[in-house]
Amino acid sequence: MAKEAVVQIRMDSEVKESVENVYKNLGTSFAEAVRIFANQSIKVKGFPFVPRDYNSSERSARGLLRKRASEQLRQSEKEAFMKAMAIKHE
Repeated sequence: MAKEAVVQIRMDSEVKESVENVYKNLGTSFAEAVRIFANQSIKVKGFPFVPRDYNSSERSARGLLRKRASEQLRQSEKEAFMKAMAIKHE
């Protein structure tokens, strides 16, 4: 597929530098990561990952469950989540 469209985004320069270093260390580029993200988004018809705020796990569904549910219910929920993610990303 020819690369004929240009996408421009604005972001904090420190964020850009950090993310470029992440992908450089993985042997690819930020631009290639964006292309991968776009293609995966098309395949799954949405985010190709589960968006979450890692700094506030208490606000996530799993964080709330962890605080209020029994251990058996927590394990059941975790298994269901992992199964759903495996099916989604097959």
